[in-house]
Amino acid sequence: QVQLVESGGGLVQAGGSLRLSCTASGRTFGTDAMGWIRQAPGKEREFVAAISWSGDNTRYTDSVKGRFTISRDNARNTVYLQMNSLKPEDTAVYYCAAGPYWMTPQRADYWGQGTQVTVSS
Repeated sequence: QVQLVESGGGLVQAGGSLRLSCTASGRTFGTDAMGWIRQAPGKEREFVAAISWSGDNTRYTDSVKGRFTISRDNARNTVYLQMNSLKPEDTAVYYCAAGPYWMTPQRADYWGQGTQVTVSS
């Protein structure tokens, strides 16, 4: 069993930055790909970013490319999402997930409880 705990969400003005963190516990962290998936009000969950277990490979949804950066520190069992140039449409609950590198909202093995990100215009 893997437990994922997110932190770092909050309220920020458009153009601002936030860094989300997700700390894993329960079993070996370094063998799973990790990712972030978000859900905006009234919308379905959407893939945001993923990083391979080694950290060598990353992928992003098109709408965040060039603005968001995913990284991981396996020594700290933590994955990060640095979000820059935030837009109101980035407002959502952000969930940390563990599972396959090609994870989707339907294909993730473990989930965190979510952290709210609100971007004001």
